[in-house]
Amino acid sequence: RDSNINRNLERIQLRLATGKRITTVADNPAGYVISTRLNARVRGLNVALDNIGTAKNMLSVAEGGLQNISDILITMKEKVTQAASDTLSSAERNAIKTELDQLTGEIDDIVEETTFNNYKLLDGTFINKSIQTGERPTNTMIINLSRDNSSDALNVSSPYVSNRVFTASGASIALSYIDSAIEMVSDSLQKVGSYISRLTIKENTINVAIINNEAAYSRIVDADIAKEQLLATKYLILQNIAVAP
Repeated sequence: RDSNINRNLERIQLRLATGKRITTVADNPAGYVISTRLNARVRGLNVALDNIGTAKNMLSVAEGGLQNISDILITMKEKVTQAASDTLSSAERNAIKTELDQLTGEIDDIVEETTFNNYKLLDGTFINKSIQTGERPTNTMIINLSRDNSSDALNVSSPYVSNRVFTASGASIALSYIDSAIEMVSDSLQKVGSYISRLTIKENTINVAIINNEAAYSRIVDADIAKEQLLATKYLILQNIAVAP
């Protein structure tokens, strides 16, 4: 009897020290297996949550670059609209051409410099990139940023725009190219926004899953401290009674 009291007291004191109801497999074999699976799931979900956060950061970088390109295109539209009037002198048209060439050069710089972990995001090469968005092999999301946003690809480089501003009719043609480019960049922004929205939904879903799985894990593994303290008091009293003369 004394040995049983001591053994039970040791087990309870270990639970109080660790805060765990299951400290060895022998305590609850089935509970141990289930809790191990739950713990693995929680840890996998936490990593997936980090993956989603990183993907959102990457897409925010792409969004920023596209927004800057869009702003430049709107400025170009203003300049070309000005050139579409027959009231301008040749000197004024030359100045507009110079400014437009500078703006298209800036577009190409943005495309070159908008990167994430050495991946270029706006030159059309960021395609079929898989993001692990869950703890199962099938929980993946494919991201495609397949549009090249360089000035040549958007048809706003010098042959399409700045070389045409020397006449009002040529500027009108250039204006149509810029309008088309603005639409293309807007479509790319919408696509990036859709990816971010999907990832935010997945992020919220995973947060809920983590909370629920942690709660299930806790119910199986964590000790009821108040209950264990009462049991410890009980066995200490029994132990004292057993050794009393």
